[in-house]
Amino acid sequence: MTACGKKGPPLPPLVRLPQPPSELTATRRGETVDLQFSVPSVNADGSRPANVVRVDVYGFSGPDVKDEELFKRDPRVGSVTVKAPRDPNIVVEEDEPIADMEPPEGAGLEQGSKARVEETLTAASLVPLEVTKKQTRKKPASVEDVPRPLIGPPLQVPVRIYVAVSVNKHGQRGPMTPRKLVPLVPAPPPPPAPPTVTYDETTITVTWQAPSGIARMREPASGDILPSRLVGYVEPSIGYNVYDVPPATSAAAPSESPKTTAPAKPGETRLTSSPTAEPTYDDKRMSWGTERCYAVRTVEGIGELSIESAEAPSVCTTLVDTFPPAAPQGLQSVATAGAVSLIWQANGEKDLAGYIVLRGTTRDTLAPITPAPIQETAFKDEVASGSHFFYAVKAVDKAGNLSGPSNTEEATAR
Repeated sequence: MTACGKKGPPLPPLVRLPQPPSELTATRRGETVDLQFSVPSVNADGSRPANVVRVDVYGFSGPDVKDEELFKRDPRVGSVTVKAPRDPNIVVEEDEPIADMEPPEGAGLEQGSKARVEETLTAASLVPLEVTKKQTRKKPASVEDVPRPLIGPPLQVPVRIYVAVSVNKHGQRGPMTPRKLVPLVPAPPPPPAPPTVTYDETTITVTWQAPSGIARMREPASGDILPSRLVGYVEPSIGYNVYDVPPATSAAAPSESPKTTAPAKPGETRLTSSPTAEPTYDDKRMSWGTERCYAVRTVEGIGELSIESAEAPSVCTTLVDTFPPAAPQGLQSVATAGAVSLIWQANGEKDLAGYIVLRGTTRDTLAPITPAPIQETAFKDEVASGSHFFYAVKAVDKAGNLSGPSNTEEATAR
């Protein structure tokens, strides 16, 4: 067999670019902007591990600029080092098992992990990013003499824009994340007071008081305003975000009463999917013996933007089960020869440990006759024929809480 062909020039080596960081969020709290994102673990072509050595985060005040202008000015607010592959060309494809992948190495965060960058806003943060101006010839404006609707001016809220990008081992940037905006209003809303935490058997209730003067924020600065709908002015909305925050670093003995700790630290989890307008939140994550810590922040919405208040002290409480089960219902007795048999309805508590049977010669002298809680909802008391007793049953849970007595049954063994 023969074939013909032509030898071409050598092809450049394949350079893999990482995917952009995912789940970028930018939250302003007071004069601090908290930026969080997930480090990429996959390349743009679906191969793994990602060819990434760091993630750069840029922040600049609006208006928005093109990517090339952003990289030229380089307004970076932080960088996160990432564990990188030893050889970016040794990868497993999208349809290959991840067990065959050579793990990334070196210092830095694991690929796929959460990263966090903070920026403190200063007076310089209000200055828009300086860009290269191009000389363009203005076109003459055409004015059409046609009726137009009366519209108000657009909402003018200065913003700061954030974006993140991955960088590979060759110093090349991958795709950028979508822009995230935070408002640059001069004064964030005031924080609420530390919350109050109470709980019952099923729910932890967090309540707080709105900060004073909250209703007067962001009102138009003009004088007397006639009753009307203002055109071009967007009324700010006020709500609250509730966070699950880490317990205090100093050890403390478990207590039923809440205690105030230091301000919330990284590692918190937001519990409210969106700001709540009511000053209360119900947490259904009951787990006895667990310490829960909560922080609440005021959220002011301005159009599609929002800003949180500064951190207020969080409040922690250890969940202690002090709630007794319900008293057993429907106790009945059946007297037989040399015995009295008892039966009652089962309790429905999930933490039920069992039942204690009580007996006495009078209603006022009932005492336990079972040394430990029994699991069954029936009990046979073997006694001498002709013995006359009163009976009752109590339920007990795993924390040792004892219920009130059931109805009392009177019986005489035959």
